[in-house]
Amino acid sequence: MFRRTKESDESTRTGLSVIQGGQVHLRTLILLRWVAAAGQTATVLLVFFGLGFELPLIPCFGAIFGLVSSNLVLASRGRGRRRLTEREVFLLLGFDVLQLSVLLFLTGGLANPFVILIIAPAMVSATILSRGATIGLIVLAVVCISLLGQHHLPLPWSGSPIELQPTYRLAIWTALAVAVVFIATYVWSVSEEARRMWEALAATQTSLAREQRVSALGGLAAAAAHELGSPLATITVVANELSKEIPANSPIAEDVQLLLSQSERCRHIITGLAQAPEASASGPFERLPFSALVETARASHGSGTIDVSVNIQENAIGEEPYLPYGPEMVHGLGNLIQNAIQFAHSKVWLDLNWDKETVWLVVRDDGPGFRASVLAMIGEPYISTRSATGENLGLGIFIAQTLLKRTGANLSFSNQNGGKVEISWTRAILFQDSMDGEKK
Repeated sequence: MFRRTKESDESTRTGLSVIQGGQVHLRTLILLRWVAAAGQTATVLLVFFGLGFELPLIPCFGAIFGLVSSNLVLASRGRGRRRLTEREVFLLLGFDVLQLSVLLFLTGGLANPFVILIIAPAMVSATILSRGATIGLIVLAVVCISLLGQHHLPLPWSGSPIELQPTYRLAIWTALAVAVVFIATYVWSVSEEARRMWEALAATQTSLAREQRVSALGGLAAAAAHELGSPLATITVVANELSKEIPANSPIAEDVQLLLSQSERCRHIITGLAQAPEASASGPFERLPFSALVETARASHGSGTIDVSVNIQENAIGEEPYLPYGPEMVHGLGNLIQNAIQFAHSKVWLDLNWDKETVWLVVRDDGPGFRASVLAMIGEPYISTRSATGENLGLGIFIAQTLLKRTGANLSFSNQNGGKVEISWTRAILFQDSMDGEKK
């Protein structure tokens, strides 16, 4: 059977812990700000004592002291807290932009080579915060850059201070403004895509875990049915003997009849559990005939208004293959069938075919089909692939594709008088999966 690996579970948990709720570890932010304070202190000391450049030492250290003080307050008030909210992170990054702007104002403004560092808080915001917070920090950074272009103390230098031409200052301002907007936007887009992918993978893992729990419960039910059969038979025999020996007018005759009826009811329940093919994902139902597997996947997605037909193609070669029965297979196929039913007008076809090398399942519907603009992106999370009313997060196909690819399937999407999804497996992959399951 196909199983989730501990590595995939751990990677999903790790990724989600980074992006959960737009929050950031308090320790991480404190460490970054200590690095910034140490770098600023070292630079000021090197310029003043190493290079011998005149600069307002006390005001510069005052600006650095503001950063150090805020970090100390943050560390003291944040004891016992692991994460900061988005609002708190936004305020701290905004403070860092203003603190760095003050330091740049004292040391040459846009002529200071370290002015590029003003982009850093916006980059951090683009990585962990929402779009609104990132836009706010971009605007703040551009405003500070604009003010530094007009108002600043001279750049510390030996001899005459360096005077930049207005055109060159405008070029520096333009470059910085474009850089902060473009890089922050690019980083935010990439980070948002990563966040959405992790969330979609988490939804996939949740769906798979749910299916695995159902399979586990089914196996437990089958075992319980097997173990309870013998004692229940004994209870039934004893109750029958008592009913023959106790007179009809006896005060306990009614209780004996109740015992008989309830034991019969238990027998029917146990028989139903033992006969359900989904009761166990191992043993005799570890592999099912192709058509039975498709019927099992379809059963939980019936629709009173949509006709769903399972058809074995006439050109199928050889005997019907047996496919592995597991949560990935059933839930993956079920999602595709559900998607077809959701968008069909009246009919869904499930066409089964096979030859000596390959097994196919084609899911077709008579609905509007897939939009041409998104056919190339089908399978990406949170992309709604069809036009329909109501909420459609676009996770169904992503989950189905992820689960089915774990079984070795190849999927292709197209339009043929409606939506069409073709799923195929090579017999070599199916056989190898079976051998792997037996070895395990």
